Amino acid sequence: MSAMEVTRMNGENKALCRRVVDCINSRQLDEGAALHAPFYVYQGPGMQFRGPEGWRQLVTMYLNAFPDMVLQIDDVIAEGDKVALRFTAKGTHRGELAGINGTGRPVTVPCISVMRFANGKIIEEYEVFDNLGLFQSIGRMPALTAEV
Repeated sequence: MSAMEVTRMNGENKALCRRVVDCINSRQLDEGAALHAPFYVYQGPGMQFRGPEGWRQLVTMYLNAFPDMVLQIDDVIAEGDKVALRFTAKGTHRGELAGINGTGRPVTVPCISVMRFANGKIIEEYEVFDNLGLFQSIGRMPALTAEV
């Protein structure tokens, strides 16, 4: 593959990654699901989802818990068939999440997702985020304090 082809592929994959975020922010889940391959696999903290419908279930779970959720892209890096996305999720905890009813508390959660692409679709996604900070924000866990 020539350098020009790699540059083009990197740009296309980054644009697709941004489009997924746009679909979440605009609640266009049908369009977002269509950007994922039938054999797509998501791996996140304690979670695994498969296929476009699995992606929709994942996003719906978070939108039900945080109806005003917005994802803000902080950084996008592409290399070959992979894109690393650093983003911040912000919202208000109004619905159930992991057995915890809505608290009305605001959350800001830093996240990193690495996606792999093939034939213009997302085929794999590995995501990490500040789970501890999320649960501290909604009052499920006490905040850590440093003693000097």
